[in-house]
Amino acid sequence: MTATLPALFATLAALPLASCLSFGGKPPKQLLTLAATAQPQPGVDQTSSAASAIVIQVPAVPQALANTRVPVQESDVAIAYVKDAQWAEPPARLFARVLADTVTARAKMVVLSPAQSFEAPSADLAGELRAFGVDAAQRQAVVIYDAALTRAGRTTVEKRRFEARTPVAVIEGPQVAAALGQSANQVAAQVSDWVASGR
Repeated sequence: MTATLPALFATLAALPLASCLSFGGKPPKQLLTLAATAQPQPGVDQTSSAASAIVIQVPAVPQALANTRVPVQESDVAIAYVKDAQWAEPPARLFARVLADTVTARAKMVVLSPAQSFEAPSADLAGELRAFGVDAAQRQAVVIYDAALTRAGRTTVEKRRFEARTPVAVIEGPQVAAALGQSANQVAAQVSDWVASGR
């Protein structure tokens, strides 16, 4: 019996690694992402001494958005996910990046990290991403963001809800991602204009 053990080990070692290990379901053919339509200009220096500064926090999300899948609101009490569709990273981070690029380009503000803000007076934008998916009944890509803004040098918090809806002809990954990107950019533009006002 012991004489056959080396041969058994050699056989097991020769098996393909994929046949021995499982890391969950089959990965999607492609990962989805977002891009801001308003982009900072390459090569342009920014300084908090010459422009207003702001910290943009990654928004809080409900449990349905606390993953990389794309939710579909089928009814008031039922949520599914778009088949074979997955974001490259959690939607809250994707949306925060679109916000940061849009505020930089549109509001001409310097977006700082929380650590950098200790050295420069800055506004603070936080909030909750309430919806970032598909309304199946209306065939719309919906983005709802409840923003909370504390302007630089103030202690009061201003709150406002922003919402955008874009028609979706087919509820499939690329079409949904494109429509959500359009809605996200509409919301980001609205937020940017609001943040820039009252400075």
